[in-house]
Amino acid sequence: VQLQASGGGTVQPGGSLRLSCTASGFTLDVYTIAWFRQAPGEEREGVSCISGRDGSSYYADSVKGRHTISGDTGKNTVYLQMNSLKPEDTAVYYCATAPGYYSGEYCLMGQLYTFWGQGTLVTVSS
Repeated sequence: VQLQASGGGTVQPGGSLRLSCTASGFTLDVYTIAWFRQAPGEEREGVSCISGRDGSSYYADSVKGRHTISGDTGKNTVYLQMNSLKPEDTAVYYCATAPGYYSGEYCLMGQLYTFWGQGTLVTVSS
C-alpha cells in the first residue's frame, strides 16, 4: 500500500508543473484525496482536494484560479496542475487520502487524512 508523489522540480516564476499522486495497493475512488504543502519554517497548508466519488474539488484561496486538481481512475492517479507559479508556492508537496467523501473547505483539514505519501519538492525561483 503506497502513495507515490512525483513531478516536483525547479521552475521560474510564471511557469508550470504537474504533480502526480499514484496509489498502489488500493483504489482512490473510495477516498478524498488532497494535496498539502509545507514551506521551510511554515505550517502545513492544504492546497486542494478532490472527491473520489464524483470528482468535486476545492482549492485554497492561495491557489484558486491557478491550480487544477484532477483524477484518472484508470491510472489510479490524482494530478495537480500548477500554473502561474509564484515564489511563495515553493514547498514540499504531499498527497494524502481520507476515507470517505468530503467537500468544501472541510476537505482541507489535515486531521481527516490517514495515509500520506512522501513529499515532492517544488521550487519557484528565477
